[in-house]
Amino acid sequence: MCELFDTRLNLTDKPMSAAELAEAVKTADVLVPTVTDRIDANLIANAGPRLKLIANFGNGVDNIDVTAATARGIIVTNTPKVLTDDTADMTMALILSVPRRLAEGATVLTGDKDWSGWTPTWMLGHRIGGKRLGIIGMGRIGRAVAKRARAFGVQIHYHNRRRVPADVERELEATCWESLDQMLARMDIISVNCPHTPATYHLLSARHLKLLRKSAFVVNTARGEIIDEDTLARMIESGEIAGAGLDVFENEPAVNPRLIRLAKAGKVVLLPHMGSATYESRNDMGEKVIVNIQTFMDGHKPPDRILPAML
Repeated sequence: MCELFDTRLNLTDKPMSAAELAEAVKTADVLVPTVTDRIDANLIANAGPRLKLIANFGNGVDNIDVTAATARGIIVTNTPKVLTDDTADMTMALILSVPRRLAEGATVLTGDKDWSGWTPTWMLGHRIGGKRLGIIGMGRIGRAVAKRARAFGVQIHYHNRRRVPADVERELEATCWESLDQMLARMDIISVNCPHTPATYHLLSARHLKLLRKSAFVVNTARGEIIDEDTLARMIESGEIAGAGLDVFENEPAVNPRLIRLAKAGKVVLLPHMGSATYESRNDMGEKVIVNIQTFMDGHKPPDRILPAML
């Protein structure tokens, strides 16, 4: 980027403050935020006349008010497709780790107590094969999760805004549920893979979570705001849900203390938003950002433009 453009960089690897962002949008032609930078309507309203492109370094754009940007004539882009496999791998890791108690078992060897050896009924978990996986959001990542889970003998079910093509359903042997309520009540594992939008905020609300079986597990590698986190924690504490694997949280970087306690008790597995954290994914995301900026600067439509109607 420095070779191509007159670039100012945030070299601290920490989120810019609101004041720093406000200063940046006053003079920049292009802003490159990340998921932790909140580009809201107020910030956009106070941007300088030169700002014409917000090239997000990330797949989701829930950190940006796309409607406000579009109204100001500012184009918004993201970095799709390049983190699908890495996020799906992480989702599958959580699908395996929670029922099989992998994180809990790992702490046995690093904790204060000595391991006394194998016994017939100790650290029993649940078999993955044959279980029903309900995927919420059957986009690129949801399909990649389904493909991986299918290899483990998991039955694939999904709920999506639109039914996927018939050939995709046949390939994945996937069952579509128009009713989220009915799917939730019948699944062994729920995987959240939809984007965070106003329509999906607390999609897994208290009412929806109460539909789950007591033996069910919830996995979320999408966005924390999609789940009513307080209710989820309370229901796991009371035994109404078996457990959860979470890579994202409702108030990042803060993590619900109840979830921390549950993790220490072995009821949940918590990861610090690592879904796309590979060298390959982050490099590919950066390349996408540069392509979007260069295409825009050349007077053409950026390939990864996001419009309000797409959300």
